[in-house]
Amino acid sequence: MAQVFTASADTRLRALILAAFLVFMFILLGAYAMEGAGFKVGWALDQPVPFSHQHHVGGLGLDCRYCHTSVEVSSRAGLPPTHICMSCHSQIWTNADALAPVRNSLANGQPIPWQRVSRLPDYVYFNHSAHVAKGVPCVTCHGRVDEMPLLAAAHPFQMGWCLDCHRNPTPQLRPPEEVTRMDWTGWKPSPSSVGEVDKLKHDVKSRHPQTLTECHTCHR
Repeated sequence: MAQVFTASADTRLRALILAAFLVFMFILLGAYAMEGAGFKVGWALDQPVPFSHQHHVGGLGLDCRYCHTSVEVSSRAGLPPTHICMSCHSQIWTNADALAPVRNSLANGQPIPWQRVSRLPDYVYFNHSAHVAKGVPCVTCHGRVDEMPLLAAAHPFQMGWCLDCHRNPTPQLRPPEEVTRMDWTGWKPSPSSVGEVDKLKHDVKSRHPQTLTECHTCHR
C-alpha cells in the first residue's frame, strides 16, 4: 500500500498546531489589553461609592471642575480628593450608609479607591489641559455624563476614533468657557460666532500644522 503521508507530515502538523495556538494567544492577549484600556463602552464598573453624575451634574448643576480640579492645568483630570466630597457631605447625608467609604477615607487619610472608567494604554500620551484649552469639550470623549446614574465609558478610545477628531477637530470645538457644558447646543449664527470658530480652528491648525496626526504626538 502506498504511503499516504510523507515523513515530514508529523513535523508540519505540529508546526500548524503551534501556529494556531500562537494566533489564539495573540487574539486573547489583544482582547485582554483592550479590556484593560477601557474599551468596555457602556459598562458601569463597581465603585466603592455609587456616585451619580446624573444627580450631581444633571440635577444639582455641579461643574466638572468642582471635583476634577486639575483638568485645566494638568495632563490628568484627576480623581476627586475626599475633602471635596466632604465639603457637601459633612452637612448633608452625613450618616448615609452609601457614604461610609467617604467618611472612612477622611478619617484614615486614605484616598477612595475609585475604579478608573476612561482608561488609555500605557503607551498613549493624553493631555487634558491641552484639549480643554483648545476648546475640546468634556462631552466629546466622556459623553453625556449628566445623564448617567453610574458612570460608564462613552467611547472606545481606539486610535482610529482619536484620529478622526485629530484630522478634523473643528466640529468638536467650542469656546473654552463652554467646555464643561453638557447641554451646549452649538454656535449661535452671527458674525462673531463665525469669527470665534475661525479663531479656534486657526489656533489648532496653525500652531500644530504637522503634529496632530504624527505618531509622536500621542506615542512618546
